[in-house]
Amino acid sequence: MKRLRFTEEQTIGVLKEAEAGAKTGELARRHGVSEATIYNWKAKYGGLEVSEAKRLRALEDENAKLKRLLAETMLDNAGLKDLLAKNW
Repeated sequence: MKRLRFTEEQTIGVLKEAEAGAKTGELARRHGVSEATIYNWKAKYGGLEVSEAKRLRALEDENAKLKRLLAETMLDNAGLKDLLAKNW
C-alpha cells in the first residue's frame, strides 16, 4: 500500500490554514505539495475533524480489505464452476 507523507492531523492543519485565509499557492510551497493536492484534500477532508478523518481512513481500509476478500471468493467460485463443467 502507498505510504502517506502527511498524517490526518497534518492534512487537517493545512486545510485549517487555508480556511483561515492563507493562499493555496503559498500553502503548497510551504508544505511541499502541489496546489492540486491541497484541492484534493479539500474535496476529501473539507469540514472534517481529525477524529473523523481517522475514522474515514479506517473505513476505507476495511472496505478495501472486504473488496479483496470478495474478489478472491468470486475467483474461487468461478474456478470451481469451470472445474465442475469440465467433469460433466
